[in-house]
Amino acid sequence: MDNHNREQFSSRLGFILISAGCAIGLGNVWRFPFITGQYGGGAFVLLYIFFLIILGLPIMIVEFAVGRGSQKSTAMSFDTLEPKGTKWHWYKWLAMGGNYLLMMYYTTISGWMILYFFKMLKGDFSGLSSKGVAAVFAATTGNPAICVAFMILTIAAGFAICGGGLQGGVERIVKVMMVALILLMIVLAVNSLFLPGAGKGLAFYLKPNFAHMARAGIAKTVFAAMGQSFFTLSIGIGSMAIFGSYIGKDKRLPGEAMTIAGLDTLVAILAGIIIFPACFSYNVKPTAGPSLIFITLPNVFNHMPNGRLWGALFFLFMSFAAMSTVIAVLQNIVAYATDLTGCSVKKACVINTAVMILLSLPCALGFSLLSGIHPMGIGTTILDLEDFILSNNLMPLGSLVYLFFCVSRYGWGYDRFIAEVNEGIGLKLPRHKVVRFYLTYILPLIVLAVFVGGYLL
Repeated sequence: MDNHNREQFSSRLGFILISAGCAIGLGNVWRFPFITGQYGGGAFVLLYIFFLIILGLPIMIVEFAVGRGSQKSTAMSFDTLEPKGTKWHWYKWLAMGGNYLLMMYYTTISGWMILYFFKMLKGDFSGLSSKGVAAVFAATTGNPAICVAFMILTIAAGFAICGGGLQGGVERIVKVMMVALILLMIVLAVNSLFLPGAGKGLAFYLKPNFAHMARAGIAKTVFAAMGQSFFTLSIGIGSMAIFGSYIGKDKRLPGEAMTIAGLDTLVAILAGIIIFPACFSYNVKPTAGPSLIFITLPNVFNHMPNGRLWGALFFLFMSFAAMSTVIAVLQNIVAYATDLTGCSVKKACVINTAVMILLSLPCALGFSLLSGIHPMGIGTTILDLEDFILSNNLMPLGSLVYLFFCVSRYGWGYDRFIAEVNEGIGLKLPRHKVVRFYLTYILPLIVLAVFVGGYLL
């Protein structure tokens, strides 16, 4: 595809909201609250923000630079920028595989969110005990027809939106979705603040208490904060690079990356403000883990005045958060097809809809027909394996590839990288040798620590 004919965002707001939509997903509104609860509340939040700045933000800048410098998706970006005779482009197959792998399980969880919105709306949890709510979740995930149907709905809706093109489909829909998501979160957060006993939940969440962190284990808490700050931005597999390829050169990349990371963090913080006061108001432990969303919170809404309404709004916002990521990553997959083969967007969407449904079946059936498969030991599922391969392996190792490609003279080269990053107006990445030393030596060690910690802790 000719770079001059490459479709671009209609506005800077579109770029920011869609890039943020890719980053803002279940990692913010599902994983962040329960992992914060497990690792001590406010002290963990401080660590998370610290590592977001020194770890996640620089790698996002790197991905944006490679995307904008090449004007291609990961499928062709390394081919375009690498020195002749080098093999950096080999990584594109792992990056592309990572995006497919993410959707192989993310679409199943997104389907659950959409289904729970309808369940809340219908009042399926009204009058149920805690065990009754847990039984509904077990019955839902154990029903192969329901899981597959909502997985297919998620994929079909995502590719239908991508089929409308970057501006007419993805940008138009995701902008509305993101604005609705933020408005819904504000409404839900205000409601939580007025619940009885909300102050205790806010204190646990936002007031640093290092005794909580010590009880959870300082080393584990530090690694958990590093991992969350790293994975929340969807970096390492080119998911962000694609959006860099759609923007012009009028703005410097550090400021754009900071805006997106800030919006991502705001959503994560708001999610906790929604959840923790509600948990403390109804004497529910905020350390419930992954079951917090599907089992603990429906039980909380059961006890709330107008809980059916608040529960439906909560799962509507969760659905928007999940679908914003689905659409953004599927746009990446569509770009792979068009960049590699030159086929039309609509053809890429039709073919990949069928491919993605087939690839997603193992996870969708992993709690029912394939529940006897425990790939990582008793109690683990196909979803756990797919998430482990991506989150603990492809994302950190891919981030190292992007980093070394940009700072090494055997790759794109530091001078070209810095020139691309600082082209335009806005916040500038200093050319100081300390910055170069950090990006070349210190940051790769931090990423390597995230990779090793994923195996040891």
